[in-house]
Amino acid sequence: MNKARVLIVIPTLNEELYISNVLDSLSKFCADYDAPIIVVDGGSTDQTRRIVEESAAINPRIVLMDNPDRLQSAAVNLAVRVYGDSYDILIRMDAHAVYPADYCSVLIEEAEATLAASVVTRMHAVGHSGMQLIIATAQNSTFGNGGSPHRNKTNGQWVEHGHHALMRMEAFKAVDGYDASFSHNEDAELDYRLRKAGYRIWLTCRTEVTYFPRRTVQSLFKQYFKFGQGRARTLTKLCIRPAARQILAAALAPALLSSILVPMELIAVSPLAFWLCACFAMGLFRFFKTARINDLFVGFFAGVMQLAWSMGYWSQKIYWRSKSNG
Repeated sequence: MNKARVLIVIPTLNEELYISNVLDSLSKFCADYDAPIIVVDGGSTDQTRRIVEESAAINPRIVLMDNPDRLQSAAVNLAVRVYGDSYDILIRMDAHAVYPADYCSVLIEEAEATLAASVVTRMHAVGHSGMQLIIATAQNSTFGNGGSPHRNKTNGQWVEHGHHALMRMEAFKAVDGYDASFSHNEDAELDYRLRKAGYRIWLTCRTEVTYFPRRTVQSLFKQYFKFGQGRARTLTKLCIRPAARQILAAALAPALLSSILVPMELIAVSPLAFWLCACFAMGLFRFFKTARINDLFVGFFAGVMQLAWSMGYWSQKIYWRSKSNG
């Protein structure tokens, strides 16, 4: 049987700490499949470009491209536009992660076994120490990630959305790729259009991505604020209703605001009190399970993620409402 023709695309922006390991992990697969690695850089100001250029001097399959639009969605679209006609399979990899040596091979095997148009993976957050370790624990918890299938254990299942890994080039092109105006949630937006066009998405249990989260509260808040904005843009653009867990998350910021604005009314304060108790209970549960002092703060970081997402969601909704009324 002929091997699939595979195109690997890696969007980058200031990924000097991780890009070398990602490229090294692909060496055997790319040799077996004669697969090019297109690194599409959005204007890195660290050593990312130099590292990629040095790797390309050793491995001619590595190509460095400029991404003037900077966004990951635009990066993948650009690589497909330039190289996609020669390939059957698109594998998108993020530089801020670690991959098993057989990652791409497993994705292809899963695509062949399921006939899925897209094979997505689970993300497992890992922190090196201190605050990053606590944030990783929060992101891996159901309380922090809202029960998203691709953030939790799976036995393999058909899903509406997952962490993007493999897509059949035909399907990607049929729905016109990513919406390049999206800085966040571009994957979920594309998944909706794939499913609407009749394509199926398989969440594999045979491999996963190890992801390194943010290291500070400020950067974590900013990240999830943008996630909330992205989800609101997706729902508004496609005229779809949010899932139950998204409705619950979106309700957090208004509920907490009511507690602040009407502090004398006990019923108004109850959402804030309940949320704080839930965050504290989450940390306490983790502490009793692991006996690590730092895990007492896991609930707090999960709460930061939830609140930031909710605030981002409503900021986008208000912006679009004011724009339509203007």
